[in-house]
Amino acid sequence: MDQHIGMIWKLGAALAIGLLIGIERGWHGRGEDEGDRIAGIRTFSLSGLLGGVWAILIPYTGEWILGLVFIAFTGLIIASYVFEQKVLDEQDIGITTEVGLLLTFSLAAWAALGHQIEALATAVVVMTLLSVKPVLHSWLQKIEVDVIYAGIKLLIISVILLPLLPNQGYGPWETLNPYWIWWMVVLISGLSFLGYILVKYVGQDKGTLLTSIIGGLASSTAVTVSLANFAEQQKITMSKLFAAGVLIASSVMFIRVYIEVAVVNPELLHPIWIPLTVMLLLTFGCVFWLWKGSSQTSGDTSENPTLDLGNPLQLGTALKFGALLAVILVLATALEEWFGDRGIYLLALISGLMDVDAITVSFSKMAQGEISSVVAIRGIIIAVVSNTLVKAGLFIFLAGWKKSRELLWLIAVISAGGILSVWLFV
Repeated sequence: MDQHIGMIWKLGAALAIGLLIGIERGWHGRGEDEGDRIAGIRTFSLSGLLGGVWAILIPYTGEWILGLVFIAFTGLIIASYVFEQKVLDEQDIGITTEVGLLLTFSLAAWAALGHQIEALATAVVVMTLLSVKPVLHSWLQKIEVDVIYAGIKLLIISVILLPLLPNQGYGPWETLNPYWIWWMVVLISGLSFLGYILVKYVGQDKGTLLTSIIGGLASSTAVTVSLANFAEQQKITMSKLFAAGVLIASSVMFIRVYIEVAVVNPELLHPIWIPLTVMLLLTFGCVFWLWKGSSQTSGDTSENPTLDLGNPLQLGTALKFGALLAVILVLATALEEWFGDRGIYLLALISGLMDVDAITVSFSKMAQGEISSVVAIRGIIIAVVSNTLVKAGLFIFLAGWKKSRELLWLIAVISAGGILSVWLFV
């Protein structure tokens, strides 16, 4: 009985894969007359069953039969494509449906071989890719050459350069591991590039708060400067909205820290989530307070500030971050050797004035044996607070004291919440 149920489950998964992809292809070609398209929902469903049945028959026929059936199936699809192009004189046709049929057969066979969940998940991805054709084509039309070059640079520094670097310690206390340092450069560059792409192509006309969220992933400091310059030209009630944008961008920094810790040292996730969550919740509360006090919401804003974000994948930027990370690693080890935990906290306070990413990944790595997890987390939170206070200072300097008073005391509340929570609960 169990064997029969298992076989039904495998064939059901194979059929479901055909139905999923077939529904999308059938809907896409719903305007065509019956018989004018190569495959619809029935053909895709049958293709899924075909792959599933022959995969199940492997114990009786041998694996080579499945390969032979796939070759024959491919030949049938090619013949159908040639017929449509030559005989029906269809000149402007693609091969998306044909590739979809081959994927349907392959995924169905994979499911029948015992990988139902993986195959179904892949089918959902295929269905999604097929359905978002207009969106993908729209993005392609918007892509500029500098973005393509930036993407190529990211691939070069990650896929080509990273594997060539030695994965061992050098220098004082053997703290400098070229492979690890460059891997962190790739991680931070990738996160910043994602924010850069979102700002560039999702747009900066979505309202101040949404723009701040997107821009914060690339550079919360750049968002702060842009919003402060814009607030300086507005009345005080409107400046509250831009102050809220600064806090929103800073909240994205908290999420970045969480991601970086998860990548470098997942064991720190459990203790660090408390102070980060406290700061995040306090930030959301403060944003609501400022938004409520502003004269209009982000959705009503007729004019939005323009974020001045540079391409984060410039080679010089990557090298500078790598150098900063190397310096912090050496200094952190030296100060811990000379002054103990106080040296770590002092470095976090000073380094946080410039950058949080380098401190976060450095302390997360050191928590794997060089310093305790408590010291690492406290150091990271100190750096986060230090950097947040710098943003308040920038806003005050650029927008003026009168338009920044509320932001200053709200940031003080957020910072105090982070410090108290890390010392009380970590």
